[in-house]
Amino acid sequence: MTTAKLEIRHNAALQRFEATVDGELARADYRMDGNVMRMVHTEVPHRLEGRGIAGCQLVRAALEHARAAGLSVLPRCS
Repeated sequence: MTTAKLEIRHNAALQRFEATVDGELARADYRMDGNVMRMVHTEVPHRLEGRGIAGCQLVRAALEHARAAGLSVLPRCS
């Protein structure tokens, strides 16, 4: 099941893309290494899993940001 399109925020200070869903924070963390965005962690509260929040929305937002900024992406999170 995929959730409705979320309002995703790029929190550059904390190096993550995040969204609040049903009052809970879901996030995709990255670390910059020059022009490489290393995707290091995604976290979705257990009760929100299976709704496409991490892979379909948060990571997609990160990839779109990287593409627009001319960055390479290196996944380091399963």
